[in-house]
Amino acid sequence: MITQLNQRIFVAGHTGLVGSAIVRALRRQGYNNLLTVPHSHLDLTDQAQVRQLFQREQIDAVYLAAATVGGIHANNSYPAEFIYSNMAIETNVIHEAWRHGTQRLLFLGSSCIYPRLAPQPIPETALMHGALEPTNEPYAIAKIAGIKLCESYNRQYGTRYRSVMPTNLYGPCDSYHNENGHVIPALMRRLHESKLAGANEVAVWGTGEARREFLYVDDLADACLFVMNLSEDRYRGATLPMVSHINVGSGMEVSIARLAQLLAQTVGYGGELVFDASKPDGTPRKLLDVGILNALGWRAEVALERGLRETYHSFLRAEQAGTRQQLARALDQQSRRRREMYLPPVALEHAYADMRSPY
Repeated sequence: MITQLNQRIFVAGHTGLVGSAIVRALRRQGYNNLLTVPHSHLDLTDQAQVRQLFQREQIDAVYLAAATVGGIHANNSYPAEFIYSNMAIETNVIHEAWRHGTQRLLFLGSSCIYPRLAPQPIPETALMHGALEPTNEPYAIAKIAGIKLCESYNRQYGTRYRSVMPTNLYGPCDSYHNENGHVIPALMRRLHESKLAGANEVAVWGTGEARREFLYVDDLADACLFVMNLSEDRYRGATLPMVSHINVGSGMEVSIARLAQLLAQTVGYGGELVFDASKPDGTPRKLLDVGILNALGWRAEVALERGLRETYHSFLRAEQAGTRQQLARALDQQSRRRREMYLPPVALEHAYADMRSPY
């Protein structure tokens, strides 16, 4: 069922990596009645505040992208915060959506829901068929709970709540913290600062042997709209009542060592990459089986090399402006010159060309 362009759509977590991309995708497709509320005005872990929001607004659909997220270091350091805050957000938003008659909701999960030693590529049916990766188990359990909340409300109340499980994401509006960020933004900042400082070497966590799949966040946003707008018959035909989530990924994987090399090339760092085997690798390999989504008609478009260049442009603009919200494709001459150094003219006209104008 396609959401009408004037329906009231609440994007929870609109300032984050995923939420901001969903807002861009919705605006690109002509949706004109979006509801976004900054964290300073709405604490999604507070049930009373969430209830008041749904009482005040006539919300027709929800994209639940709000979450407490981070890399291996953050997950290891703050397990209580990760499990509590994520479960509180999911419980409050999903329950109040049902309580106030919002029939359509898309829940954003994570590929860490799958067992540490899941078969590769990982099918949706691998969920809860093995032990989780210890370093992010609390976060994974919270995300599994979100899937099961959606399924349970669907089974009992007939709602149309859906879930997508994205692979590792990167792109504009990410968090570039050296330790708490995910691997691409954290390593990108480290390499950038090392280049400026003239450092001879940069440490990379782990052995470099672990393999990961990465997806440009605007590809994910397009997939979210695609899944949300599937007819009920097509969605039910592709899923099961108790295995209702759909994987979203690029279908390609790369070793952390190769990723570090690509990032060094993107940033222009010429020093040595030193892999610190005393730090955890995390899950040895994590590649999603995206056969269901591909069969429904959606595929990722942005290749890793191009996505890394776009992300670095966004990072440079954010550094200059003192905020992570600066997009790479704004129509300023500095950003355009940087893009043209790397991309042939035809590549500049890719699927997200209309993002170049800031909103």
